[in-house]
Amino acid sequence: MASPSAPVEGVAPARGRGPARDVAGLGVGRAFGFVAPAFLLIGAFLIFPALWTIYIGITNYRLTGVEAVSPSVVGLSNYTKALNDALFHNALWLTLVFVLGSAIIGQNILGFTLAWIMRRTRPAVRRTVEAFVLLAWILPSTVVAYLWVAFYDRDGGTLNSLLGTQGTAWLIDYPMACLVVFNTWRGTAFSMMLYSSALQAVPPSQLESARMFGASGWQTLRDVVFPHIRGHVLTNTLLISLWTANDFSPFLLTKGGPNHESETVPVYIYNVALQGGELGYSSAISFLLLIANLLVSLVYLRLLRRRS
Repeated sequence: MASPSAPVEGVAPARGRGPARDVAGLGVGRAFGFVAPAFLLIGAFLIFPALWTIYIGITNYRLTGVEAVSPSVVGLSNYTKALNDALFHNALWLTLVFVLGSAIIGQNILGFTLAWIMRRTRPAVRRTVEAFVLLAWILPSTVVAYLWVAFYDRDGGTLNSLLGTQGTAWLIDYPMACLVVFNTWRGTAFSMMLYSSALQAVPPSQLESARMFGASGWQTLRDVVFPHIRGHVLTNTLLISLWTANDFSPFLLTKGGPNHESETVPVYIYNVALQGGELGYSSAISFLLLIANLLVSLVYLRLLRRRS
């Protein structure tokens, strides 16, 4: 009788528990062939434009003129120009206001409020509200911008008709406030869906215990709900902040006006590149915006890792 440790005839002995390789039996060549189209698309539409932007950011490349044919390398002068550009500083400040007002505060609070209220409503009501909120998110930007221009219009606009303030030019007198309200309305759907999913992870028994012990609504949110959804809050805030900071929709409503009062960084880049013709300078600003996005992402990821 063979001992338990003896190898069975016809069966190769195990060689450890290392990870299995090439389970599908495709081989390296075939496996690379399957992922090659994805690599080509990423390289053509992501890596190459990024490298090209970095390159022309250190040149005096222009849309027209001699520099459009034979640009010269100017080193870091575009970056030093941006750091001393008052209009760029103004665009940074307006972008911060736009992100803070419409994303971090507006979409976060409104999205969570809708998710919290809808969790106990009847299914028909919940589906109807979700459909209308999602409609604002999935409509094309040009369509949404046209609707809001009509809403804010000075002559016969919906807002003036509701408030009885005929003749008030909202997009001229209060451009940033209008953009904050517009982006909050449009982008709330994502926050609502994410928080609706996150609230399902809160144990109902803990909510019931808090109610039985007489906890107020704020105490329930602070001590029971938020500890369970803290990671979702950070993730949602990161995503909507980055989307809002890079959003070009404000151009469709105000084009950065009047007098640069609503010119966020994406709009400023567009104006510098296509209206001013300074492609090299606008590329340098684009790279600075990319660096800012990466830094914000690292901060959020660090907070998320620490919380978890």
